[in-house]
Amino acid sequence: MRRPFAFMMSLLTVVASAAIAGANPPAPPPDPVRVWNELALATVRSQSASDSQAARLYAMVNVAVYDAVNGIVSRDNLLLRRKHVLVPVDQAPHFASLHAAASAAAHAVLVGEFPTQQAIYDQQLAADLAALPPGNFTEDGRVWGAEVGAAVREARANDGSTPNESQPAGSGPGQFRAAWSGVQFRNLAPFAIAKPSAYIGAGPAPLTSLDYAAEFAEVKLLGDAAIPDAAKLDTFRFWSLAAGTDQPPGAWLQIALTVSAARGLDIAPKARLLALVSMALCDTVAPTVMTKFVYRHWRPATAIREADTDDNPLTDPNPSWAPRAGGIGSSPEYWSGHSSFSAAAATALAGFFCNDDISFSLATDSAPGGTPRTYPSFSAAAAEAGLSRTLGGIHFRVGNEDGLAAGRAVAREVLATSLLRTLGPTHFGRCPL
Repeated sequence: MRRPFAFMMSLLTVVASAAIAGANPPAPPPDPVRVWNELALATVRSQSASDSQAARLYAMVNVAVYDAVNGIVSRDNLLLRRKHVLVPVDQAPHFASLHAAASAAAHAVLVGEFPTQQAIYDQQLAADLAALPPGNFTEDGRVWGAEVGAAVREARANDGSTPNESQPAGSGPGQFRAAWSGVQFRNLAPFAIAKPSAYIGAGPAPLTSLDYAAEFAEVKLLGDAAIPDAAKLDTFRFWSLAAGTDQPPGAWLQIALTVSAARGLDIAPKARLLALVSMALCDTVAPTVMTKFVYRHWRPATAIREADTDDNPLTDPNPSWAPRAGGIGSSPEYWSGHSSFSAAAATALAGFFCNDDISFSLATDSAPGGTPRTYPSFSAAAAEAGLSRTLGGIHFRVGNEDGLAAGRAVAREVLATSLLRTLGPTHFGRCPL
């Protein structure tokens, strides 16, 4: 460290404080991974961020937290060393507070991205630091974390998320009929995967095919607002997560936080878990937007109302048909972003724990009455999230299934290449992917 004397004094202070505490140890420090993820979720809600914007922010926060924590853990311990994402471990201090580093890293990202919210973030950082031992141990962690957060923001400054672009409305059979904004996210630079375009979908079924007619008939029945079904409507609403919520990526961060708390994860593995999940979510953005942009497929409501134009004798039009969701959808149908996000996060969670069959409860931001649901596994929740889009009448079956498949594939690449040990067996070598 640059201050060897100060380092020794900080170490002695920490040891002495622990000895004085004796049988009455001080309260544990705050959990910065949970605290700052909850602040990020609240920010997305307050800013009415899109799903793509939300996924990007969550990944930036959690990558900064991970690189800050991993740098300190890995700097002088080859057996524990793991790959960094954006900030190399050899720049980290030799001895510093993981908690201070995590808080300061997340703070730097959020303040930089949302300067109008700085007072909120400053207050939380001050509270986090006040709960830690005074001295160089904490201060060096804070300084390092701030440096990491700033470096993450610098690395992502020109990542393709801006400026905003729109795709004009399409026309004719099979085409999505509205202009939609945010299409620049098809060029969003990935955190972990090598080539987002490798995951572009194969496309929806041809309008004249039997497969398309079967999908058409299914959503026309299951998603019909004129056929009351409280259970189907509740399932749609539970996963709807529109603007003003923490968005589908946020629901999966809530799941990661819930499960990690139940498993008692310490700060380092918890930071790694949230980084893996959020990178998988973010790296799903470009393939999803790219696929929507390329195919620009119409939503079921348009397809059903204008079925007399699709040249398929097996599809019958209903000009008055309305989706159970109440709205048509704000972007092209193929594929479902809810599905791709959900599968990516579920796969990352199962890979981290080497077990998909972990039960958890969740109340999403859009859960009817705030009532939680309990799931037996990550994949079961992802399957329901995807199905909810057909029950709402806004996605065809293939739009859901191909989205789920793409999300799983993206997460598998993230798990196979990211945050692995640099020596010895990797954590993910034998996990079910």
